[in-house]
Amino acid sequence: MTALDRRDFFRLSALAGLGLSLSLDPKPLARRGPPKRIVVLGAGLAGLCAARLLQEAGHDVVILEAQRRPGGRVLTVREPFSDGLYAEAGAGRIPETHNLTLHYVKLFGLELEPFYPPPARGKQVLFVGGKRFPYAKLEDVDMKAVTLDLTPEERKLGFAGMDQTYVANLLHRIGDIEASGWPPPELAGIDRMSFGQFLLQSGASPAAASYVSLGFERTSALDSLRDATHHHTKTLSKIKGGNDRLPKAFAAGLARVIRYGSPVVAIRQDEWGVQAIVETAAGSRETVKGDLMICAIPFTVLRTIPIEPEFPPYKRNAIQDLSSGSVTRIELQTRDRFWEKRGENGFALIDRPMEIWAPSWDQPGVRGLLQAYLYENLAREICDLDEAGRVQFALDTMEKVHPGLAQSYEGGIAKCWDEDPWARGAYTIFMPGQLSNGWPELIAKPEGRIHFAGEHASPYPGWIQGALWSGHRAAEAVAAV
Repeated sequence: MTALDRRDFFRLSALAGLGLSLSLDPKPLARRGPPKRIVVLGAGLAGLCAARLLQEAGHDVVILEAQRRPGGRVLTVREPFSDGLYAEAGAGRIPETHNLTLHYVKLFGLELEPFYPPPARGKQVLFVGGKRFPYAKLEDVDMKAVTLDLTPEERKLGFAGMDQTYVANLLHRIGDIEASGWPPPELAGIDRMSFGQFLLQSGASPAAASYVSLGFERTSALDSLRDATHHHTKTLSKIKGGNDRLPKAFAAGLARVIRYGSPVVAIRQDEWGVQAIVETAAGSRETVKGDLMICAIPFTVLRTIPIEPEFPPYKRNAIQDLSSGSVTRIELQTRDRFWEKRGENGFALIDRPMEIWAPSWDQPGVRGLLQAYLYENLAREICDLDEAGRVQFALDTMEKVHPGLAQSYEGGIAKCWDEDPWARGAYTIFMPGQLSNGWPELIAKPEGRIHFAGEHASPYPGWIQGALWSGHRAAEAVAAV
């Protein structure tokens, strides 16, 4: 989830020539030898997927989850909203190119629906320099009225043309992100540049580079372009009834082996097996033993857990230094969907690290929800406020974009992922040089009897696909031992 989240509305089909493939086979695993005792840390989608595959293969699995719900950073918020309204506080979108995600959606009998409303439901809003630009097509925005310090050529291109020139036209260079050894040496130069530097080198003006990379100017250009391949697709979808229905479907079949309220406080391994020390809900400590372990805990949390014996320095450094993106989501409930009376659909982009979504656009009833999706520096700044301050920021900011909000406003809540004790961030981001220096392999490499899963240990960081992909990979590796 990079700054290119802001450009989902381009709906470019640039993936056509990228050759992205699903190398993992979603078929059941075959067990080798006698059943093993597998301890899985975390009931996010990575841990759930791995546990399901291993259990189906006949292994004895136990899942240790600190919270009392499955899903990790897939979080659908339903309370305290009225009239059955809900919104995604975590993973929100599913590209049609994410085959493994679509496989499980179909397997569990879930339905997809469009993330964005169709054109007939109204215009989106671009808010730049204090001005509102409602548009049906981005090409209709009057670039002469946009106050950004763009070059004459960029004004002629418009926002869609700038994205095509500076981003979409370059995505064919990324190659197969699932290929062993990705990225190849010829991409190292892009990885060693920040995204902001890359855009300037590609001919963007400072104003255009700042707008396109907003919030992610310092992250690896290659990481940002890789993420752009997932956004430049024909369709983006969500699961009807809430994205949390996917982890709940996994968890329903694993209910007997999930132990909720069981945070891991220490990890040990030796030549005979593995041990996870958990703190029970009653306040005591218990040792859960196994032959092998799949650690699906985010590195931002794992770095606080003692591990004996210590991992090698390269893994300790990766666990300590891997960066996590900051996200704060703020949901505001409204008495009516007043924006629709203006012929608008509620979605908007602004010239700050923030998007505005209208998650209730296809939900029944008269009330509505508007969501402020803040990321990186702005997310951290607002996360430092108390709950009332976060909600007030969203109300004040979105009133300018959607005039009339204050009059219709009924209440709001905020979710700051940086302060979530079981996440400490929203998704993995890579800094310049990390991808080409072998970090993907270092992150996913097993250490003794301990294997790793999670979006951070996949070619799809920040996506549901990444969690599922890593779960498959870890399960296959464990089954092969």
